[in-house]
Amino acid sequence: MLTSAEIGKLLNLSPRAVNMHLANVGMITHTSEGWILTSHGKSNGGTQQTHPQTGYPYVVWSEELLEHPSVKNLAGRTSTPEPICKHEQKFRTLFPATLRTIDGHYVRSKAELWIDNWLYGAKVVHAYEMKVPIEEEMYADFYLPEGKLYIEYMGSKDDPRFAEHKQAKIDVYRHHKLRLFEIHDESFEHLEDEFPQILLDSGIITHVPSVHET
Repeated sequence: MLTSAEIGKLLNLSPRAVNMHLANVGMITHTSEGWILTSHGKSNGGTQQTHPQTGYPYVVWSEELLEHPSVKNLAGRTSTPEPICKHEQKFRTLFPATLRTIDGHYVRSKAELWIDNWLYGAKVVHAYEMKVPIEEEMYADFYLPEGKLYIEYMGSKDDPRFAEHKQAKIDVYRHHKLRLFEIHDESFEHLEDEFPQILLDSGIITHVPSVHET
C-alpha cells in the first residue's frame, strides 16, 4: 500500500499536491484533522488509516491507483495544469485563480466561487480544473463524477478574451459528445433556482438543499 508521499515521489509531486488532486476527483475529503476516504476512493483501492501517534486520519492506496487515468495524467506535472489550447497560458495570466473556496480550491471568478461553495454545501463530489479524459489537453471548470457532468462558467460575452477561450473548449466538448452545463453571466442571477434543477434532472442530487443545509 502506498502513502501520498510515496505516490508523490513516483510522480515528482509533493504529498499535498497528490492529496489535493485525489480530493479534486472525489476520492478523499479534507477535514481539520486529516484526509477521509470516500466511497469513490474506496472503489479505487483506498484504505482508511489512523496515525498511531497523532490519531489523525489518512489514506493509503493500492498500486492499482497509479494506473487510474486521472493519476497517470499527473506524472511529470507541476501543480499547474498544462496548457489546454494556444490561448490557455494567456487566459491563466489574465484571469488568475486567487479566490479561495470553502473546500480549499482557488478559483478565477466570483461565479466559480459561488458554484464551488454551493456544491460543497450540498455535499456534491466535484473536481475543479480536472483534465478531461480526451486526447486534447483540456481542463474542465468543474466535473461532477456522480453524473459525469462537466460545468463551464462562460463569463461575459462582452469580454472577447474570455469568450474566445471558452468557445474553443465548448467546441471540444461537443466534438466528444460530453455532457455539459454552460453557465453564462446573463443567467447567473437565476442560477440559485436553475442550478439545483439541473442537478436534480441529472440525478446528481435527490432534493434541493435548504439554506441551512448549504
